[in-house]
Amino acid sequence: MSSGLVLIDKPKDWTSHDVVAKMRGILGTRKVGHAGTLDPMATGLLILGVNQGTKLLQYLLGSNKAYTATIRLGQSTISDDAESEVLESIDAGQITQAQIDSEIRNLTGTFDQIPSSVSAKKVDGERAYDLVRAGKEVELKAKTITIDNFQRTGEVKHHDGLVDFDVEVSCSTGTYIRALARDLGKALGVGGHLIALRRTSIAGFSVNDSTEMTVEPNLIDLKTSAAQLFESFEISEQQETDLRHGKQIALDAPHDALALTRQGQLVALVEKAGEIYKSMAVFQGDK
Repeated sequence: MSSGLVLIDKPKDWTSHDVVAKMRGILGTRKVGHAGTLDPMATGLLILGVNQGTKLLQYLLGSNKAYTATIRLGQSTISDDAESEVLESIDAGQITQAQIDSEIRNLTGTFDQIPSSVSAKKVDGERAYDLVRAGKEVELKAKTITIDNFQRTGEVKHHDGLVDFDVEVSCSTGTYIRALARDLGKALGVGGHLIALRRTSIAGFSVNDSTEMTVEPNLIDLKTSAAQLFESFEISEQQETDLRHGKQIALDAPHDALALTRQGQLVALVEKAGEIYKSMAVFQGDK
């Protein structure tokens, strides 16, 4: 069975684990993992590693991501999205488009964000969402995030004391889009939560190139996948042999991390260690 990455357009109400389980059956291998969970409510890009492609997943986890979302002002929820009951309702009918845009600008850049309490973060060894569901109060530590782009798209819609609008977000890993909706609503004094979320890209991989769960997905080979994440560098036969025997090698390359290839195949991912390069992962040719 070949190795590489698969881009899936996750449907709503599927967990990331559901997608992995389904793809294990379709692809005929148990060795399938994913590069970053999507909540069941969310749709969009879920990247799966297949066989040796699972070695690439850790390098995707820290990559920047992009989303489209719909935010609702005037209601706060436990989970900061539409998956839980409303805690408080405050009439948001007076909130203007200019006020929304101003607070969005305040949530752009690098700052500390407190994750949503109903999240997979661990508190004393337990998942935060399990503690919340057990009726316990959860206080999570703030994490520094970077929002490169956060902007409203389309018109602001007022209805029944609520305000809905669409946004685009490009952000660092670890960002909670739900928390952005929460904090935006808090800043405007009316509360807020997320009612729709779609992940559109991870590290340059786009949802536009993904396949739906109803069809057999395309497998992006290891060399092509790695080239999306690292600069590629062609090596000699002897260098390949050395890497496969656990040796470090010298390369005339300007980058701290590289994807090394030979004759169209991915051989290894390496990082610079002083004047030489050492392996982070070595790949065997597919049988």
